[in-house]
Amino acid sequence: MRSLEAQIAEWRSFLTQNPAVDGHEVDELENHLRSQITDLATTGLSDDEAFLVAVKRMGSLDDLADAYAQEYSGRLWKQIVGSTRDRTTDATDGRLIAVTFAVASAIAVALTLLVGGYPDYEASWLVRNAGLLVLPFLSGYFAVRQQLSAQQMLVSAIPFVVAAVLINLYPYADNTSEDFPYGEGSATELLVALHLPVVLWIACAYPYLGGDLKSRERLMDFVRFTGEWFIYYVLLALGGGVLLGLTAAILEPAGVDVESIIEWVLPAAAAGGVIVAAWLVESKQAVIENMAPVLTMVFTPLFAVMLIVSAIVYAVTGIGAAFDRELLGVFDALLIVVLGLVLYSISAREPSAPPTLMDRVQMAAVAAALILDAMVLGAMIVRIGDLGFTPNRLAALGLNIMLFVNLSGTAWYSVRLLTGRDTFHRLEGWQISYLPVFAAWAAAVVIILPPLFSFE
Repeated sequence: MRSLEAQIAEWRSFLTQNPAVDGHEVDELENHLRSQITDLATTGLSDDEAFLVAVKRMGSLDDLADAYAQEYSGRLWKQIVGSTRDRTTDATDGRLIAVTFAVASAIAVALTLLVGGYPDYEASWLVRNAGLLVLPFLSGYFAVRQQLSAQQMLVSAIPFVVAAVLINLYPYADNTSEDFPYGEGSATELLVALHLPVVLWIACAYPYLGGDLKSRERLMDFVRFTGEWFIYYVLLALGGGVLLGLTAAILEPAGVDVESIIEWVLPAAAAGGVIVAAWLVESKQAVIENMAPVLTMVFTPLFAVMLIVSAIVYAVTGIGAAFDRELLGVFDALLIVVLGLVLYSISAREPSAPPTLMDRVQMAAVAAALILDAMVLGAMIVRIGDLGFTPNRLAALGLNIMLFVNLSGTAWYSVRLLTGRDTFHRLEGWQISYLPVFAAWAAAVVIILPPLFSFE
């Protein structure tokens, strides 16, 4: 746990963000808070417990203090009681729920393959609906774990129902395209297949957060969960790959058609793994809270060096002005990874801590990413000017503009944090407020782009 003074400093930093509150008012509130903590400590409470109770009491006296109590004391409470309460029953129930939804998702995928006449069915249909065969079960798992009401469960289901109806009613062009390597389809169908999982994943935030989307701290919890889920899913995939490989090596001499078995098992296992990875993140939360800062410390400097070197090489050699299509895709993927790393770093950072070396390293990575993104945007604009708009170019242009704006804001607030002119809460607030922008763009690609380009 952090020291009492660090917790009070974070509380004070939160209050001072409001421009309508002057320093004198904050001083009075802080004096009142310290008085409450002192009185509570005499009753035998620890510093952490006294701080939590005092913050709750202050919330009944002042609106700003109440906002802090709602936003931040939930995590403090979990930290205080997390090491002492018995988790055995909860872990057992969570495992059972996770297995139930994982098996249901795997069965849904297997039945879809069976009904579709796998492997002779139209592959583009499965690719387009892949997210709808998995993520509704993840949303259901969260809904059950959070014990949502019937009305909240209905709200959770709406995005999935609308998406399922919409993307399957669109009359996509029936033409073979190099943009769609899975079979017959259109460029807009590929874009739908790529962007729909993003929309549905963000829709899972509602049940994950128990229907509360207003808390900035809770939203950062979902960002942190996303990063940790990805790590666990990759580990499960690697372990599963080894298992399948060994199984194939053992059964092949016996004349078993291992390839056919893997073709059925792999998609179903991949679907079930999504829910299992989510359960692992929740069940190993205490380990996760230690893992996040360590992973950030390892990968942020490595990505910073790689980005800086790449920006210098491409700027000096002039390659940045002549990106081809494949290279543009690689750099888009790189920028998305950088954004994910920034979000993960913010979610793992202690809000009340002063600027550190890692903040400066992250700032260097963001600056290099901005330079590369500017090169990508320049190349895109030139290409569009020469060849005109296509669905792929419009989607890529929109993505890069959003990334550029996001990274610019991140750089701005990072500089202000490093120079002591602003608090970490501003940087955190910028990223949280920008998440709906990404969700809206992904939804626009899924809903608006296909009819805009006549479903080609």
